[in-house]
Amino acid sequence: MRARSLALCGVLTALAAALLCLGGILPGMVFCSPILAMGALLPVLEELGPKAAGTTYAATAMLGLLLSPNRETAFVYLFFGWYPILRPKIAALPSRLLRLLARLAVCNAAALLLYGLLLRVMGLTEELLGDAWYFNAALLAMGNVVFLLTDSTLARLTHIWHWKLKKHLYR
Repeated sequence: MRARSLALCGVLTALAAALLCLGGILPGMVFCSPILAMGALLPVLEELGPKAAGTTYAATAMLGLLLSPNRETAFVYLFFGWYPILRPKIAALPSRLLRLLARLAVCNAAALLLYGLLLRVMGLTEELLGDAWYFNAALLAMGNVVFLLTDSTLARLTHIWHWKLKKHLYR
């Protein structure tokens, strides 16, 4: 059983790393490929638990930083790729409003930390934080919408995984 677990983690890590590499090859995939790579974590999370999913996430993040032709794609995965592991805990919160606020708090904290760090390292804080604050606020709002759509997609993919598993178990 341990060899199967290791094989599942290895194959899905390779799949997620390949999806991250697509972010630098295909135009417009900078933010789509980390979301697809997050979806590759779901079978590991559902079958083997959060510890194995965390290990798979860490290996994918390292491979993405080393192999991805687009560094922004790798950093987006580094800062947001762990969310599928946290998602069941947020989904267990009692109130729908509390779940929404928790999701938005995670998204905003990760986005502000990611782009704050990148802009600080590149020395672009004065230019981008000066007069164009409304543009940055609009980008953050659109990022929140994409994050909520990503959360909904991850929930549906998890539901499909359970449905397929149940369908094959009870044949």
